[in-house]
Amino acid sequence: MRTPENRSPTEAARAGDEALPVLLARVAEGDEAAFVAVYDAVCGRVLGVTLAVLRDRAQAEEVTQEVFVEVWRTAGRYRSDRGGVRTWVLTIAHRRAVDRVRSAQASADRERRAGRLEAALPEFDQVSETALEHDERERVRRCLGSLTALQRQSVTLAYYRGLTYREVSEELSLPLGTVKTRLRDGLLRLRDCLGVRGA
Repeated sequence: MRTPENRSPTEAARAGDEALPVLLARVAEGDEAAFVAVYDAVCGRVLGVTLAVLRDRAQAEEVTQEVFVEVWRTAGRYRSDRGGVRTWVLTIAHRRAVDRVRSAQASADRERRAGRLEAALPEFDQVSETALEHDERERVRRCLGSLTALQRQSVTLAYYRGLTYREVSEELSLPLGTVKTRLRDGLLRLRDCLGVRGA
């Protein structure tokens, strides 16, 4: 009569849980046939556990493959005093499946946070455009400060308040020709100060 130690892997796979510790010990020694027998004995249950946790067949199959890679690499760490081989493998499967769910959830959370952050930030063009507008306003203010009081008043009334030459003349109580001259001189000085080239 054959003992569990000298059974073939297919006989041991049919024998059930009592042969699995012997097979796993042989897997730890690199026995591929023993690994096939362990795989055949627990694969269906492993896929069932991963599928129950992940609810996605493709991911469950991928995690199942990872589980058996881990079983192959860590078979020597199995301790029979802590439980059966099937329980050990199913624990690895459950842990791996839960890790996958947590990883997917963390990734989705990061993407949502990144999306909210991106939506909250103004576009680069908006920021640079606002900065340029601010710089331009500061340059115009500085250049307006370099004009004489009459030039500054004439330009401000005509271009910021939108008054006509005649309305500026009436507002300042000056002859129309004087207002036109002050506006022309003021605009020329502004052009030079701002570095705008004449046409």
